[in-house]
Amino acid sequence: MSPRRPSASGQAPSGAGPAAAPLETPRRRVPAAERREQLIAAAVHEFARGGLHGTPVERIARRVGVAQPYVFSLFSNKRQLFLAAIERSFGRVAETFEQAAADYHAGRAPQECEDVLEAMGRAYKDLLLSDRDHLMLQHQAYAACDDELVRTRVRHRYAELVALARELSGADQERLDDFFRHGMALNVSAALGVEDLSVGCQWVQAELEGELGD
Repeated sequence: MSPRRPSASGQAPSGAGPAAAPLETPRRRVPAAERREQLIAAAVHEFARGGLHGTPVERIARRVGVAQPYVFSLFSNKRQLFLAAIERSFGRVAETFEQAAADYHAGRAPQECEDVLEAMGRAYKDLLLSDRDHLMLQHQAYAACDDELVRTRVRHRYAELVALARELSGADQERLDDFFRHGMALNVSAALGVEDLSVGCQWVQAELEGELGD
């Protein structure tokens, strides 16, 4: 008996066997180093909102698409993941200072910046306004300083920022004191969503008037 030929349309006759299933593209195995970076980025986002004690590790794992046990294969505990997020946040500030100083020396800083320190301050303010995760994670880092390991790490990284600002700007101690005091005030005002923290500013007076009117 002769074999059955395909029809004119090119399709196999109805009595032919089932077509082979298409081969699935194998999923790419993500290297541990890459997963670690993804988890730190997710941790910055989640810890910025929930803090050290209010953020379940499961939420961070789910954001990356891995199981919680896998997180603990890369970080020994939640505190270590929190510390890695803090390192990332302080590193982002340091990079902002370095880029602002480089831009100033290259003539790319805003014209109103009279020196490197002013350029760094403006760049820091822009960072706070453009990346709320890093802003709020700073607040969460200070809030978690009841934990001795967190407090030690935050103190060290803060001191490193002071040394970096001194090195980049050449400013004296008095100006550096003013720079970091103003930076802390910027953190608070950015978190509150206001530009002015003076006691006589418009929003403070409006809040007080509203309270007296209740």
